[in-house]
Amino acid sequence: MSNEEEAVTQAQGVLQAHFSALNVADEKALAATLHFPHYRLSSGKMKVWESPESYLSDFHARAGDGWHHSDLDSIDVFAAEPEKVHLDVRFTRYREDNSSMGQFRSLWVIAKLNNVWAAQLRSSFAP
Repeated sequence: MSNEEEAVTQAQGVLQAHFSALNVADEKALAATLHFPHYRLSSGKMKVWESPESYLSDFHARAGDGWHHSDLDSIDVFAAEPEKVHLDVRFTRYREDNSSMGQFRSLWVIAKLNNVWAAQLRSSFAP
């Protein structure tokens, strides 16, 4: 496996782990999928979380009223190098009755920093 292929495997694993932790509200596992500071561009505004605590304090509020879980619809590699991968991600947010709240697209940048793979930043069309 090439260095780029290994990077893609790691990056996809981070994203899968993030959504899994999000859906079961495992705060420790969720924070472990992110580098801090962590950046998110959405609705024309850049949000910066300096620490896991600041991120976790408002992560439920971001998905909207009625949110229950999110599913990954697709993960496509936009670009990859041995220590950074850009992923084109499509996901759907659901209510508890499995009705869709909407489908969204985002760009995730997963990087290997200090020998740890995690999401460094993302730009999302989700509110």
